[in-house]
Amino acid sequence: MVDRDYGDEAREAEEHGDESFAAVADRALRIIFAEERHVEAITGMKDMTEKWRMTERMKTVSVALVLCLNVGVDPPDIVKTQPCARLECWIDPLCLSPSKALETIGSNLQKQYERWQPRARYKQSLDPTSEEVKKLCTSLRRNAKEERVLFHYNGHGVPKPTDNGEIWVFNRTYTQYIPLSIYDLQTWMGAPSIYVYDCSNAGIIVHWFKQFADQHTREHEQERNPTSAPSFQNCIQLAACDVGQVLPMNPDLPADLFTACLTTPIKVALRWFVMQSTSKLVPKVTMDLIDKIPGQIADRRTMIGELNFIFTAITDTIAWNTLPRERFQKLFRQDLLVASLFRNFLLAERILRSCDCTPVSSPALPPTYQHPMWQAWDLALDLSLGQLPGILENGNKFVHLPFFEEQLTAFQVWLDLGSEERNPPEQLPIVLQVLLTQVHRMRALELLGRFLDLGPWAVNLALSVGIFPYVLKLLQSCAKELRPLLVFIWAKILAVDHTCQADLVRDKGHTYFLQVLQDSSISSDDRTLAAFVLACIVKNFKDGQEAASKGALVSICLEQLDDNSSKLRQWVAICLGRLWDNFDKARWTGVRDSAHEKLYTLLQDPCPEVRASAVFALGTFINSVQTMTEHSKVIDHSVVMTLVNNVGNDMSPLVRKELVVAIQWFILAFERSFLSVAAHEASKDDSNTPPHSGVDLPRTGSRLFGEWSHRDDRIKRVNSSSSISTIAYPIIFNHLSPMMPSHGYGSLGALSGTVYLKVWNALATLDNDPFPEVSVMAGVVITHIRSQLKKDSGDVRLSSSISLPPSPNRASFLSESPPSNDSPRLKLQKKGQCLTINEEAKPRAPLVCTQFIEWACKGFAQPVKKTKNGDVESEDYYMREWRYTRNAERRSEAKEEQVRASMSRLESQVFNTRTQVPPTIVQFHPYEHQIVVVGKETFGVWDWSTGAKLYQSRKAVFSKMSQITSMDWVNPQDVALFMTGSDDGTVSIYKPSNNNLKLVTAWQAHSDLSLGNKLNNPEAVSSGLRLTWEQYTQSVITTGDTRVLRFWDAERELKLFDLPTGADCSVTSLDSTYSCVGHEQEPYMPPYQGCDGLVMNSIDAQSTRPTHRGLVVAGCADGSIRVFDRRCSPADSRIKTWIDHSSPVIGVQLRGNSVVSGGSAGDIKIYDLRKNSAVCPISSAPTPMIAMAVHRKADTIACGYANQTIGIYNLLGQPLNVIRFYEGFMGYRIGQVACLGYHPYKVALATGMNDCSISVYCLDNRR
Repeated sequence: MVDRDYGDEAREAEEHGDESFAAVADRALRIIFAEERHVEAITGMKDMTEKWRMTERMKTVSVALVLCLNVGVDPPDIVKTQPCARLECWIDPLCLSPSKALETIGSNLQKQYERWQPRARYKQSLDPTSEEVKKLCTSLRRNAKEERVLFHYNGHGVPKPTDNGEIWVFNRTYTQYIPLSIYDLQTWMGAPSIYVYDCSNAGIIVHWFKQFADQHTREHEQERNPTSAPSFQNCIQLAACDVGQVLPMNPDLPADLFTACLTTPIKVALRWFVMQSTSKLVPKVTMDLIDKIPGQIADRRTMIGELNFIFTAITDTIAWNTLPRERFQKLFRQDLLVASLFRNFLLAERILRSCDCTPVSSPALPPTYQHPMWQAWDLALDLSLGQLPGILENGNKFVHLPFFEEQLTAFQVWLDLGSEERNPPEQLPIVLQVLLTQVHRMRALELLGRFLDLGPWAVNLALSVGIFPYVLKLLQSCAKELRPLLVFIWAKILAVDHTCQADLVRDKGHTYFLQVLQDSSISSDDRTLAAFVLACIVKNFKDGQEAASKGALVSICLEQLDDNSSKLRQWVAICLGRLWDNFDKARWTGVRDSAHEKLYTLLQDPCPEVRASAVFALGTFINSVQTMTEHSKVIDHSVVMTLVNNVGNDMSPLVRKELVVAIQWFILAFERSFLSVAAHEASKDDSNTPPHSGVDLPRTGSRLFGEWSHRDDRIKRVNSSSSISTIAYPIIFNHLSPMMPSHGYGSLGALSGTVYLKVWNALATLDNDPFPEVSVMAGVVITHIRSQLKKDSGDVRLSSSISLPPSPNRASFLSESPPSNDSPRLKLQKKGQCLTINEEAKPRAPLVCTQFIEWACKGFAQPVKKTKNGDVESEDYYMREWRYTRNAERRSEAKEEQVRASMSRLESQVFNTRTQVPPTIVQFHPYEHQIVVVGKETFGVWDWSTGAKLYQSRKAVFSKMSQITSMDWVNPQDVALFMTGSDDGTVSIYKPSNNNLKLVTAWQAHSDLSLGNKLNNPEAVSSGLRLTWEQYTQSVITTGDTRVLRFWDAERELKLFDLPTGADCSVTSLDSTYSCVGHEQEPYMPPYQGCDGLVMNSIDAQSTRPTHRGLVVAGCADGSIRVFDRRCSPADSRIKTWIDHSSPVIGVQLRGNSVVSGGSAGDIKIYDLRKNSAVCPISSAPTPMIAMAVHRKADTIACGYANQTIGIYNLLGQPLNVIRFYEGFMGYRIGQVACLGYHPYKVALATGMNDCSISVYCLDNRR
């Protein structure tokens, strides 16, 4: 249903006298059968989860610090400038003795690394020999096992690496430089490892590393033991410069600039910024002041701490926006130390490139030194250093920087304009960082929620950037203002990736959502999200079920069953169903709380999705039994019979499909009993035993024993099985053939009363359901039982006679209560005569299943925060507005014809075609130039202005002997659907789709339609199913070969009520106040805006809904005209009866306070609702009348006679003209009239003949 704000437009048009608007405008008419369940396939979302969770977490547990400085002695191949850089680890080695300086530098380097990884094991090797390096590396690898080892090499005191892939160390007396091959270093270090090379010509090492790694791989393959080979692909390398480059020697920067960038990035960044020309904006800041910046780097409240926080956010953002997702995960999320080093490597690239050096990494990173985010970093440094003199000299308080607030604003701008087609927002990693601060947390969560709402692609992006641990930790917060935001975010995450359930249970995050669900102060929408999250937590996850059960989830959910929100009721039911699915403990908790009985109320819920969810929950309730007891059997019998009673004939196929799934669990639990039922059916087929007392065991269409037959070969459904709601088979069998007990089936007399027979009969009815998916599912279950029986029986023919006692009870099965604890069945079972399930049974595999729950989950993964009225700039919106304008013009244009109709001849033929079968119904579209023609079991649609055939249905009935007996247009003011009624009691809805007709929904409106009593009275009149559609009330009224008028709410897909006709014959014609365009006579009334239907039978609710207003007039086969007021109780609903026709009524129309009717004898009568007899009887012709049509707007009547003529009259009974079988020498020939139909607005008459011709006649424009 599509809601629209149409009231202002309709009232405005009325005030200005605009006749193009009816009292009830097109915008006031709701579009029905347009919900998501009707327009899209009920399938789940395809798996869109991306690899955001690291398959293996690594940790750098050991660090080797190898320093080859040889303080005081410069390497022979490097010519240093004067002055040149001297600081190593911020220590001037010339200010100390060589040995002391080397020791101090090593100690400082270790402290700098410990800031990033304090728990690692550090080993220093100062001016080592090759043997010392070997001993150090092998020792660290042995202790690290499969974890990562870092090898830091400072070669400032030795020559550059050689072109053969060698670095230099010393001999024991420090008199020679000894080469150390990277090949040997790889052997000692193993993998995984990370290497940092701070030396000139470092790029050559990276080059040779790969070649040596390949050589290692080949050697291990030759040894035929590749499993023990270390994977050097997991090794990471960071080099200070490229091949042939020399380290910078700027005296204002440290000599180990690369190391300083990696380990002390903020300090280096500040010094480098002061050296740039842009620092002139803060002239009072000098190098000396940089070292005096107050605060700790871990304290975000201080300047240095906030700069570090901003630096982390910026470098994360640069990496996330430039690196492939997989590489970003590996380098920036797998290992804390590696992530820190690579963040700092981005700064090293920027600074070293300004010194004509190009740092190298493996895996290689794209250039990032010119990324726009560096400008934001420069701005943050500029604003911070601008405050520094005042802080140091005057003690001013540090004013926090606006960086994060500005970045959130930029993110918000992207959200206002962004989409999946555009580049991802570069600020997403910054939003992650902001979640750690309390100042901007609320805004960050709100914006994050908006981003996740864009779809699964947005959720995957957020997870890949590392949002998960942050929102998981936030569940520990007690702030109530965060609850709506967090439940929304978590619902989005779990809708895309349900594997997060284990993390939530491990960290006790489920308790957060339990608190939200039971907090009545929180909105229903937010509690719905909490219910969805909990349903995801317990889905097929035993730990989640156990934790939620201990958290009293059952009782919390039961408290929400009467909430006004249909979504909340739906997901509370789904949550319960998933909780006790294959979890016996939760089932018995539910039994103690009467959960199954409380769920019964949802079986009549106004929302079909809620009813389907309740059936799902009750189905898993049956399936959750692990140890079968007498108590559990009684409960299961009660549950399945309640399901069959309440939703067996539900209007929505969504509900009926879930019913088949629920019934299968009962059948699988009591399979032996159903094998007995199937065995009896098989024996009846073999022996052709006549039915006892006129009642036969339920059959399943024309499917033979264990075999499928084509649907077209089925006999009429009303013969094959009774209605689920009217099953009357109270036979209790004493025994089967002597062969059956030997197969372990037991006798039907030992079964649970008639429960199994009733369930089998219900399944047989579902097997013949008009909706194909329901029928196929039910057929699979039936075939399973029959195949099991065939498998167990082998080739033995069950041919013995069966003794059937008289029925002890003639009442309907479904009116019976479930067996009590002292029933004979339970006594027999206590004696062990009927075993139905093994104790401690394993979870059963389903025979059939639906994707309804997955489809419902899909809605949470899609954008939900849309404007309620849709996009007013969309093509659909403009097309709908165009159609409404077109409709108004058509109504206006037809008014002149309607005035002329009572005095003009209707004889100009404008359309003629032929059909394959004789037509039975012809009906115009109110606004399109379309006419629908029904012939037996099919129908076609023609454009009567061009003569083109638009659509042709396939067989539109579901039984071979059935045919369509009524037709109507649904949503004619917009994109029309086709509603058909068949004489087997089914109603079907079709929609045009790519030049074909697609079934939208179908249901069994009446399962008790007789064959017009022709079996007993061949002269009786059979009308099949008669229906009328009311667009204004969204109601379908059905009747025909039955004794009731049945009202259906199409919006809710529920049966509303029945009104008894009071006649012992069929209803042959039907009309109502709001049929076709009758609603235009209704004064404007805003649509019903109440709750979504908790008080179905409330007088207040009924009086405010148009569904319960208006009159209905029925013409009967006995010649009577009966008028019903649906506002009254069923007993008092018939307010008027006229019995003036001597023959069956073939046409009736309600026109305000008047009723026009015609009988097959040829008499036409006009009644006033206030009078007891006809006020204007019209004697049309002495010959029998076959068809009759009354124009909705014009005062004209068309009558088709058996003498191949059509008479046109006005409402005064005056003949206007006659359309004969020939008109002049060149006239049009017509056959015997089969059906007639007037256009709702235009004065145009459609005629259908028994010779398969269709014609349309209009007023002669010349007259």
